[in-house]
Order: sequence, then C-alpha cells, then structure tokens
Amino acid sequence: MRTLASLPSLDGKRVIIRCDLNVPLDGKTITDDGRIVASVPTIKYLVDQGAKVIVISHLGRPEGAPEAKYSLEPAAVRLGELLGQPVIFATDTVGADAKGAVKALARGGVTVLENLRFNPGETSKDAEERKAFAAQLAEFADFFVSDGFGVVHRKQASVYELAQVLPSAAGFLIEKEVEVAHSLTAAPERPYAVVLGGSKVSDKLGVIDNLLPNVNKLLIGGGMVFTFLAAQGHKVGSSLLEKDQIETCQNYLKRAAELGVEVVLPTDIVVASKFGADADVAITAADAIEDSPFGASGLGLDIGPDSAKHFAAVIKSSKTVFWNGPMGVFEIDKFAGGTRAVAQALTEVAGLSVVGGGDSAAAVRTLGFEDAQFGHISTGGGASLEFLEGKKLPGLEVLND
Repeated sequence: MRTLASLPSLDGKRVIIRCDLNVPLDGKTITDDGRIVASVPTIKYLVDQGAKVIVISHLGRPEGAPEAKYSLEPAAVRLGELLGQPVIFATDTVGADAKGAVKALARGGVTVLENLRFNPGETSKDAEERKAFAAQLAEFADFFVSDGFGVVHRKQASVYELAQVLPSAAGFLIEKEVEVAHSLTAAPERPYAVVLGGSKVSDKLGVIDNLLPNVNKLLIGGGMVFTFLAAQGHKVGSSLLEKDQIETCQNYLKRAAELGVEVVLPTDIVVASKFGADADVAITAADAIEDSPFGASGLGLDIGPDSAKHFAAVIKSSKTVFWNGPMGVFEIDKFAGGTRAVAQALTEVAGLSVVGGGDSAAAVRTLGFEDAQFGHISTGGGASLEFLEGKKLPGLEVLND
C-alpha cells in the first residue's frame, strides 16, 4: 500500500485529503469528535510539510443535494480548534466558494469543502458519474491522500475514482487501521478472544465465518445472543429474535465445537418489563428468561452481572481482543452494566485490545472511557467488519501498486 513516505516533496503543493468527519450532531453541536481527532495527525503532517490542504468528507446520508442539517461546518470549526489554526470553510464542494477557498490557500493553510454527498456524483452507482465528480475534485489538487478508513469499503468518487486520477497515498490513520486489522487476522498473539454484540446476528455472519477458525474464544452478547439461546432450545420471551438465523447459529455452535473454539454465552440476563428507562427489571437465568416476573412478555436488554464478570475475566486473560457491538442497551443506565464491564476489561488487557468502531466506539465514550485507555479504537464500523470478513475493500485496493 502506498503511504505518505512514497510522495515527493509537498512544499507549496495542493493536497486533497479524504477524511471521515462523519460525526454525530445534536443540532450544530458535535456529540463525539473522535473521528475528527483521529484525522488530525495526517492533516498536521501535511501542514508541517508546507502543503496547501483541502479536506473533503461526507456527513450523514443526504440524497445528493444540500441539506443544512448535514453541513460539515461544525466539523470544520472543531478541526480548526484541534489544529490550533484558522480553517476556511467552503459552502459548496466544487462550486465558486470552493474554488475561491482553494485559490486563497497559502502554504500550511487548510480549507474544508462542504459535504461530498451534497453532490449526486459522490455515491452514484454509475461509474462514469463518479469519475466526472472525481475529475472536478482533482482540479483542486496536485496529490490525493486517502485517510477516511470508515469509507474504504465503499466504491465512491472521493474514495475510489479520485485515487486513480491523482498521485495518491494512504494517510497515517488508514495505515494504522490496516496494521491493526492485519494483526487481528494474520498472526494474533494468543489467547485470542472476539467479543460480538449489537442487535443482529445477520450483521455479523461474515465476521463469524472468517474469524471462527482463527480465535480461541468467541463471546456473544447484545441482542444477537437471543438467537443463539434459541438455537440451544431456550425460550427468550419478547427479546429480539431472528428466527431465520436459528439454524445458522446452531451450525456456528457445532462448527466451533469441531474447531475447539469456546463460545461463551451469558448465563444470566437483565430482563425488562418493557423498553425504556422506567421499565421494571429482573435478573434471570439465560435458560429461564420466561420465568421472570414478566413471563413471555419480558425483554432481555443486557447480559446479567454474573455474565459480565465472566466476560471480563475471559477478556483480561487474553492477549488479543477484538470487540464489536454493545452487550446491551447502554444508552439506558440500567442496561449498561454488561457493556461497561466489557469496556473496562479491555482497558486491562496485557496485549492488543481493539474496539471495532461504530456503536462500540460510541459506547466507550458515552460511558466515560478515554480513547488512550484502549490499544486501538477503530474509526470504521462497517469497514473494520468487512476487513475482518476477508473482503477486498475498494478504497484500499486502489492504493496498492
């Protein structure tokens, strides 16, 4: 993979950098600036090299036209604060304001162009439309740096086509993400544990398929656990259940046994009378969920305290741990215990601990943990999962010689 070291002198050159500034907003307030913080090292390097830096990104899912709620302006303001220098914000992507902002750049200056997805060419299924939009972006620059790991699994104009139009290289963030992902798949230090949560088994099929032969222990929590419990013949009340995946889970349990992989399922569950902060709750054995006071209407919304302790012990005794997906509805405190225990255990791993982006990254920050407490927090939820599934990612393939 081509890295920054492969580029010639950037002094006075215009460099367009694809970052992932897709941060959550409450109005115009950023609620988690993790992705902006992760973008700073490469941008700072380009500034220090004397480059004229043009930052591009998407935010949210606008439908190919401007929508004020998806403006990148709050991200541009925060980036300026983190860099400690003024950042010019262009109110369009390839229009008059963007052209003026790029033209005004001095050595070491930074501009952020408006949301890429305000332009239909960015996400078009038509390769020619994407090429045309990439060509417009390429007019602004002499070099392209790709550093938005969260989008490398997408064949989009700023990720794929732009890298073919300009001399291109991966930034520090992508380089680090790929290095970590390789260490999880190529030769992980053992014992190796993978912790999977989140709502659906169907979202994790590829990851389980690809990692099962490579791990020592697979810990399952979150909403997906109820399909595994059903696969063992247990009733799960009104908990989230993917009936069409029960047979798949039975096959995973069988295959794990054949491979000598220990599948760790919770032994107790926090069952609620309904979904919400004001629900009544009971701790129930995982194989007796319908014996709770709420009977068949009970909802499992977190792994129980005994399971949380056991999960934590397994994690802390491992040398490599990858975690993707919360153990419960962590946004509500009474259902956050499992996720908190897993996160805390990851901070105590004497080896490599990786938080696999997406909801897991949001969870650790919501629960008050610092990024520095973990070996690595991925900036790409879907991208890191697809990498671990063994898929070829277009945004990485295009950076290979």
